[in-house]
Amino acid sequence: MSIQYDGNKHDISKCSSIKILLILLSVNIFWLLKVYPPSGQVTKECSVQGHTVPVSRPVVSPTKCPKNPEVDLSFVHPLIKLENLYNENKTTSLAFDDLDLSYGRWDNQHAYKIKDFAIVGDQYTESSENSLICLATQSSVERLNSLAQVSANWYGPISVALFSASNEEFLILQYFITYMRLCFPNIKANATFHILIPRDYEKLPKVVTLPFILKGKFDCRYPEKTLKALLKLRTVKTLQWRQRNTYPQNHMRNLARKGCQSKYVFLTDIDIIPSTNIVAQLNDFFKGERCTKNCAYVIPTFEIDVRAPFPRSKKSLLRLIRKGLARPFHEKVFIYNQYATNFTKWLSTNLNETDVTKISHSVTNFEFLYEPFYIAMDNVPAHDERFTGYGFTRNSQVYEMHIAGFEFYVLTPVFTCHWGLQRKQTRPAWREQQNNINRKKFDGFKSEIFARYRTQKSSKNKILIK
Repeated sequence: MSIQYDGNKHDISKCSSIKILLILLSVNIFWLLKVYPPSGQVTKECSVQGHTVPVSRPVVSPTKCPKNPEVDLSFVHPLIKLENLYNENKTTSLAFDDLDLSYGRWDNQHAYKIKDFAIVGDQYTESSENSLICLATQSSVERLNSLAQVSANWYGPISVALFSASNEEFLILQYFITYMRLCFPNIKANATFHILIPRDYEKLPKVVTLPFILKGKFDCRYPEKTLKALLKLRTVKTLQWRQRNTYPQNHMRNLARKGCQSKYVFLTDIDIIPSTNIVAQLNDFFKGERCTKNCAYVIPTFEIDVRAPFPRSKKSLLRLIRKGLARPFHEKVFIYNQYATNFTKWLSTNLNETDVTKISHSVTNFEFLYEPFYIAMDNVPAHDERFTGYGFTRNSQVYEMHIAGFEFYVLTPVFTCHWGLQRKQTRPAWREQQNNINRKKFDGFKSEIFARYRTQKSSKNKILIK
């Protein structure tokens, strides 16, 4: 039957049921190929110094990096039980699988148990011998995806301190570290991991089986998406414990720093991304550096708009700043955090420079709350572990360095970046609460520092007189 329309309307031809089914079948096949491409399909690669790396910006193009075939075998199948994570030929084991958390060394306050060198990078020893600088960093489970981009720019030894609040978070670490070691060759080669757990670890929930299907969640192109899928393993009880207990930042920093085996340590947070080719540049610089005092070398840090590409050089960073897509770290939320670095001077000098790293200028206007990311030998004061959570955790240690007589020098053209332009109104109220608690602790800390170094100076003077 045909349907007639009046006027200039066209007749619609008869359509058999077979034709309709063929059309629907064709559409379904098309979408199946889009969603589940053939396994032999070639994808585009992104490579840094010969290694496949992720594009770990907040927005990632799915065509930038290939899947790792070993990870495909290990992870993309539905996981009902934990042992299904292993690949079919059983060559891949879970990270930390043989680690016994029932014992370990305690911190000074007997609040945290520590497992040093829980996993050592395949080339970590050799890399530490060949490099003058080691990157020390720390992370909770929520931010660990940033290590993918850090490792893409840092081709040298990396000492990573990991915090695991519970058995659930430890399981997340097992999966995600396994995933990263399979996906990112530089992490497998150069990253060494240490673990810190709280005294309450055994009192928190344990995981027996996975409560959801993880098919398609483990993809080398999407470290952030992969981690988000795993974070669903945490129960309300673990999350409530995390809310009640502050994150032991300074414990973690001390742990990461002591894990380095090189002469110099570059201590950062996990979401601080180094500039490209920075390891080679810094090694060349420190081979000829002759510090006659206690020296610390500041690496300027900038916030980068998530819409912008990662700056490949000082010139490209300057272009982003002129467009309003980059600015000095914490400039809008707490200017004293980095103010003494003197970004104006750093940005206005040596604009035609090569990749040769040198001292741009010295820090002459030290601010009370200054907390730069710096490189120094491991003779700097430890981070005071009474400060936990947010506020006064880093600047208290830098303040002690200043009182102890350390000199700060700003290097160029190397730099570091943090994704996102920060604003005060986006900061949660609990951060300010933790900051206020640590502010009260700082008064006592400052008195101790003055007394300690005044006594040391008096002792030195007595020795000189004799």
